[in-house]
Amino acid sequence: MKIKRTNNNESIELPLQISVSFEKVFLMYKKYSKDEYKEHPNHLAAKNMVAEIAKTPALIDGFSDFTLFDTHKKNIDLLLNPLFPEPLLLNEIKSATIPFTFTSFKFTTRFDNIIKNAGTDFEVKIRNFEDDLLYIYACTMILGSVYGYHVDLKRPFIFDIPDLKSGCLKHYRAAFNNDFGEVIATENAPKITEEDYIILINNFDNIDIWKEKFPLNSYIYKGFGIMNLFDVTTDEVISNIRTNLLKSGHNLISELQKDLRKFYTIPDLKLGYSIFDNVNVKICETTINRSNSIILNSSEEVICDSYFCDGIMQTVFKNQESLSISDVEKYGRQTNKNPFYQNLKKQGIQSITLIPIKATENNDLALLEIASPRPFELNSVNLNKLKDIIPVFEVAVKRASDEYQNTVEALIQEHYTTIHPTVKWRFKAAADKYILQTTRQEKNIKLDEIIFKDVYPLFGQSDIKGSSIARNIAIKEDLTLQLSLAINVLNEAYKVERLPIYEELIFRVKEYLQNINKGLKAGDEIAIIDFLKRDIYPVFNHIKKLNITLNDHVSVYMNRLDKDLHVVYEKRKDYEGSVTLLNNKLAAFLDQKQEEAQLMFPHYFERYKTDGVEYNMYIGGSLTDKKPFDNLYLYNLRLWQLQTMFELENIAFKAREEMNHDLRVASLILVHSNPLSIKFRMDEKQFDVDGAYNIRYEIIKKRIDKAHIKNTTERITVPGKIAIVYSQESDAKEYLKYIHFLQSKKYLGKLEKLEIEDLQGVSGLKALRAEVIYNPNKEVISLNDLIEELRS
Repeated sequence: MKIKRTNNNESIELPLQISVSFEKVFLMYKKYSKDEYKEHPNHLAAKNMVAEIAKTPALIDGFSDFTLFDTHKKNIDLLLNPLFPEPLLLNEIKSATIPFTFTSFKFTTRFDNIIKNAGTDFEVKIRNFEDDLLYIYACTMILGSVYGYHVDLKRPFIFDIPDLKSGCLKHYRAAFNNDFGEVIATENAPKITEEDYIILINNFDNIDIWKEKFPLNSYIYKGFGIMNLFDVTTDEVISNIRTNLLKSGHNLISELQKDLRKFYTIPDLKLGYSIFDNVNVKICETTINRSNSIILNSSEEVICDSYFCDGIMQTVFKNQESLSISDVEKYGRQTNKNPFYQNLKKQGIQSITLIPIKATENNDLALLEIASPRPFELNSVNLNKLKDIIPVFEVAVKRASDEYQNTVEALIQEHYTTIHPTVKWRFKAAADKYILQTTRQEKNIKLDEIIFKDVYPLFGQSDIKGSSIARNIAIKEDLTLQLSLAINVLNEAYKVERLPIYEELIFRVKEYLQNINKGLKAGDEIAIIDFLKRDIYPVFNHIKKLNITLNDHVSVYMNRLDKDLHVVYEKRKDYEGSVTLLNNKLAAFLDQKQEEAQLMFPHYFERYKTDGVEYNMYIGGSLTDKKPFDNLYLYNLRLWQLQTMFELENIAFKAREEMNHDLRVASLILVHSNPLSIKFRMDEKQFDVDGAYNIRYEIIKKRIDKAHIKNTTERITVPGKIAIVYSQESDAKEYLKYIHFLQSKKYLGKLEKLEIEDLQGVSGLKALRAEVIYNPNKEVISLNDLIEELRS
């Protein structure tokens, strides 16, 4: 008798003493052995069986010594063979078991083969089944059979058993038959009352309470059980596929591939995923992972019309129907070995299934590619097995598409047009109100205007000084080089062909050179490029045909031109690269600092890249829907702004080491003491000041950086200094505190008090201008330092 323990833990604690007994089976046979059942077809067999079993009373009274299974193997088989009919041994997965011990002692042939195919080291275990849970299961059995308190603790019992022949993990659901067992209370078993019952069902996870109410070995289980297994591998795989599709994730394709290998019982099945671009009629990579596509293999895209046969184009891409090619070699012969066949052949694929799934509204398709290295393993019959899964694929693809679009939308919102998080609540409230009014079918519905009153503005900029002059110099140098190269080609051509046209063209090119050396004017660049394209390049096409040397001279000229712009773009490229480098460093740092500043008090912030960076901030109680505002937050933000300008200056100063052009920035802060209102302009999708009085603030912002110190020609903004423009003496007193604080930290040096020339429509402006002490490696002041300074 083969005893197979499905768990090596032989010291399982139970409230039950196990006594293996076949009494209930014996009594059934004894019934049919009586004379009143003489006419029953099993009467004689039952009579002989009863006589034989009566000789071994241990099988009826019960035993705990499992060695008796071998001793009484013949009689145990005699008792149990009717429960294991021979015609079902190859079909049913069944065994006789000793409940709660994970031990089986009689198997059908199919069950025995499953265990053998799992390998000698494999232990059959119930999935997610702990010893404490086993103890509680035994207690619930006692509650029902002894005390009549029936507790529903039913849950599926799943065995995961590997099949070494197929290389797949199989899943089996177990059903237990306990008709041949009973539970008997011993003298030591405590009486379970209704109060105990209520305590137990309210403390499922407290094993100590269960052990207190049902002490170890306080009951006897007498009998045996029957366990039937049902192959639910397909159901489990489908469930896993659905779960993986719904939870998505970076490993989605690899997880699905594992599931489909079980589903088809093909251990080396391949799964691919690609996108069919309906507009351009091509297969292209996905946002998930291009390398997963079997069709693309190592390509970025394939043009469908020249890649697939007409049958695939019609069935898969036009009719959007799934298709299986069970024999790739036969397909190759039928299609004259088209590129699709060649790709499959190269990858060793002999059968493949293509499943199109609509992905987007413009009829792009997500294409699932399932492939096998053997012919006929994938075919139209087992394609039908996926019928229940495809709708889940469609949901997952639609969700992935939506998530991607949401990501794109979020990216656009973040980098192109966005609603600042601080004020988003107000936009949401307006949208909620609009939707509610629409639902109620109210008349004359319109979106609320978004206005925030009584907010304090802060404006700052770090402007690249002399950017226009530097840009013009770069343009001039590039044009000079390009015209000089053109003259060189024409001179060499004149040596070979003494044509007057060459002299005339050289004269005109030199004339352009003389003009730009005098000074670059608006429109000069366009005029020169038009002249070269219209009059010079056609001549160059003739010149390069005259001989190899002239062809080389023309090539030298053409190779100096930018491939995209078709002009010499060397000095300008260096300049633009320097500007971009500086802008990116300043913008990135400012964005990072702004996130920290939002922690002080939520405020509105918008930044622009120009030749340098400039930004607007607004702070006030109306901007937030919860947090109360105090002027302390305004003062804190002003001190933060001044410190940040110092840090931006240091970043710009250090960036000079990386730039081809030596660019400097000039920093400006505009102080405005009186609160104002800002309004969201729907047509421009941005905030602007609201009201005629507040327009003066915007005028100052646009003109102040070009303003001069009164009675001088010196700009108020110069490299190496931070200018703080104000109109009220109370503002100056406030900022003098901040400047002195930063001077104490050796961030700022010499201080100037200046008057600003009258601007158009604006007069009476003054400025504090503080020298920046450059030390890029100096430790910056923390937010806590700023707050402590304000408190002091």
